[in-house]
Amino acid sequence: MLDRNLSFCNKFYFISLGCARNLVDSEVMIGILLKNGFESAASMEDADYLVVNTCGFLQSSREEGIETIRDMFARKKTHAKVIVAGCMVQKHGAELREKFPQIHSMLGSGDVEKILDAVQADELGDSVSSAKSYLEWGEVPRALSTPKHYAYLKIAEGCRKQCAFCIIPSIKGKLKSKTEEQVIKEFNALLSQGVFEIILIAQDLGDFGRDRSEKGALAKLLSKLCQDPRPFWLRLLYLYPDEIDDELIAVMKSDGRICPYLDMPIQHINDQMLKSMHRATSKEQILTTLDKLRTQIPSIAIRTSLMVGFPGETPEQFNELLEFVKKVPLDHVGIFQFSLEKEAYAAKLADQIAPEIKQERFEKLAAAQMKVVRKRNKSWIGRKVQAIVEGFHPESDLLLRARHSGQCPDIDGQIIINDGRKVTAFGQLYEVEITDVADYDLIGRVLGPVGKTCKTPSKLQLASV
Repeated sequence: MLDRNLSFCNKFYFISLGCARNLVDSEVMIGILLKNGFESAASMEDADYLVVNTCGFLQSSREEGIETIRDMFARKKTHAKVIVAGCMVQKHGAELREKFPQIHSMLGSGDVEKILDAVQADELGDSVSSAKSYLEWGEVPRALSTPKHYAYLKIAEGCRKQCAFCIIPSIKGKLKSKTEEQVIKEFNALLSQGVFEIILIAQDLGDFGRDRSEKGALAKLLSKLCQDPRPFWLRLLYLYPDEIDDELIAVMKSDGRICPYLDMPIQHINDQMLKSMHRATSKEQILTTLDKLRTQIPSIAIRTSLMVGFPGETPEQFNELLEFVKKVPLDHVGIFQFSLEKEAYAAKLADQIAPEIKQERFEKLAAAQMKVVRKRNKSWIGRKVQAIVEGFHPESDLLLRARHSGQCPDIDGQIIINDGRKVTAFGQLYEVEITDVADYDLIGRVLGPVGKTCKTPSKLQLASV
């Protein structure tokens, strides 16, 4: 039952930190609140309930969470309630309660559906169950916070791998996959809502179904999704190289609606480093996979993540990684410095790398990748591509922004449109001619519409950091 005073204090303001999987959980909490008569506030100052869904993966993300909570308390109305959810609560709830005793409620990573209880509770209290992660099912309301033309579809949570630097298994728990039927149901629902680009996410998509001892489940799922005759883009995020086999590549080749794009975390290329990191692939296997992808799907865009400063990384091993970046064509690269997490296996390793050396290696690798990106981007000049025009550029209303199928929202470069006279609506496909480059971004002009395959963006906006 709703609070009798709800009409006077029913506005919420949401901030979702961390990965897209967290964002989906935030969308479920927003959906529950909207269904129960609450409204989205335009600012923290206007909200009666301020909710932050935190990330606890790295020290930097935890610091971001603390700063966000501190900012909420500084800006909120006198009687507004602050509610904290997510990974930080699950792993560091006691610390948060000690630092911010005025937090009204805290929800663990698996307690997403208790958001209504949290905002309606009269007394301070926490709800942190043993569930470390949450998988929404079709019956639970979810309000998309992304623009109407794209959405994330989480098909699994948790992780079965044991990478030496990572604490995700301890935060999110063991692998849990949705059923094929449930994913198809949600996929159909998103298309029916007018979503054009659906982005499949999990800690590792390739492990989908492995908790049920299913083999090749991802390839079978993609084949089933492509039986739908409607137009769409289907994008795959977070697919480890050891999970990419001939069957999966064949499915990706079979339907042009599957974006020629893979986010494939590599982390390193030196065999000893890969072994120390407890990775499942060798340098030879990674190079073979990359070559196979480039040969079988020539237009594919490959994103990866690389780590510098892992314990014991020698100058020679770093130089091997540096040469790899210079010589092997990668379209998008995220570079990270090793972060010492106390619960990770790597925290116990000897030969920890000094912060100044990690920073130096980070800068060298980033500079090398920038040269590669500039060269690869110049090859786009003169090409015509289909791209979704998403809106105005944040720096000027005289410019628009767009993405082609090799660019993922939020994490990759974009197309800066300097001639958008033929654009009549955002969130739709247009033919774009690439005319120039600007570091990670391309520059282009719109030639005309491709077809009415997407709808205009949703009015609901989620504040995200």
